[in-house]
Amino acid sequence: MRNLTAGLHCRQIVRRNGRRVAGPLGAAAILIAACGPTPSEPSDVRPGIEVLATDSAGLLAGLRVGLITNQTGISRNGTAGARLLLEAGIRVVVLLAPEHGFQGKLTGGESVPEEFDPESGLPVLSLYGEERSPDPAILRELDALVFDIQDVGARYYTFISTMAESMMAAAGAGLPFVVADRPNPVGGTLVQGNVLDPAFSSFVGLYPIPMRHGLTVGELALLFNREFGIGADLHVIPAKGWRRSTWASETGLPWVPPSPNMPNLESAIHYPGTCLFEGTNLSVGRGTDGPFQQVGAPWLDSEEVVSRLSGRDLPGIRFEAVRFIPHRPDDGKYGGQELRGVRLVVTDRQAYDPTRTAVALLIEIRQVAGGAWEWRADAFDRLAGTAGLRRAVEAGASLDSITGSWSADRANFEIIRRRYLLYR
Repeated sequence: MRNLTAGLHCRQIVRRNGRRVAGPLGAAAILIAACGPTPSEPSDVRPGIEVLATDSAGLLAGLRVGLITNQTGISRNGTAGARLLLEAGIRVVVLLAPEHGFQGKLTGGESVPEEFDPESGLPVLSLYGEERSPDPAILRELDALVFDIQDVGARYYTFISTMAESMMAAAGAGLPFVVADRPNPVGGTLVQGNVLDPAFSSFVGLYPIPMRHGLTVGELALLFNREFGIGADLHVIPAKGWRRSTWASETGLPWVPPSPNMPNLESAIHYPGTCLFEGTNLSVGRGTDGPFQQVGAPWLDSEEVVSRLSGRDLPGIRFEAVRFIPHRPDDGKYGGQELRGVRLVVTDRQAYDPTRTAVALLIEIRQVAGGAWEWRADAFDRLAGTAGLRRAVEAGASLDSITGSWSADRANFEIIRRRYLLYR
């Protein structure tokens, strides 16, 4: 295997088996300290792709590189990651795109076509079509894979499944896998929701992690690699200057919508909860200015739902009865119709639990809706990572009993999670 450490000019700190030691990189190592002191201001956050292209370009010296990326893979000033690496002398030969495509404009579930990047001229291959991992024939033409995509911090978002599948492919081909890390936009301190039952593993949830995992993609890669036996030759380039308590709006980094229905941080904050409504006959606000910030249907008595929710123990959030019209929604729900909905407005994002709130919404809306309510059971159970949530709501279980049943698995996950934290 080619030596990935050639040309490194900075002192390195490597963590192996939970210990931090000085020395060269080895398999499944973490490049923790690139050059220079850690910035003290959130506005000084540098994504891992910048650190890789500037301080650590020698890591990929002389290697043929495949870059897994999309429109979110940019520097602080908006320079595309491919350009950064090419200008640093790194030989990027192919780009690979996840769900929503290289430019992030395709609808959810739509197959990603092959194309060319107009800026770099490089071919862009699909990782979201009939196959969802790199073609072995392509891997034979490469010496390393680099992953640089902005996640949103929720189990359901398929970018982390693309990363895991690509890590498995790299491990099978004997290629190093480098993750250029980025901040978790919804912060790295809160872990919420249920842990997926492995029997419900799918591309919207490959592994038993919570709905809101509180990890960066680099930390997830480390956890996936060791806890779930991927065994890739993994190297993580941390984002510089990020702290776990820092949200996307505090980093100084530009917000680039990772998909058409994730236009801003507000949507990302609600997504770990309201995404569950994709598995019902309610709209989640696709085709509006507030996707995942509101749910609704033509038949919903939203005023009654809001009244019921006001008596719930749901800190950090308030509810508003609203009306909205989805315009050409890509989920096919109620296009052009005026819907009666419930809008969620965050009042304290640190206190807010979108997963508990979503269960409260499910309980109350189902009761108010009566016969108008419909589950899309297979889709809901895939998102929930269990059939138990749907069945508990159907059985009339209380909010506390449903969400309380998640605590033990989540506590076990948090013990595991701590082994892979790269940031304070």
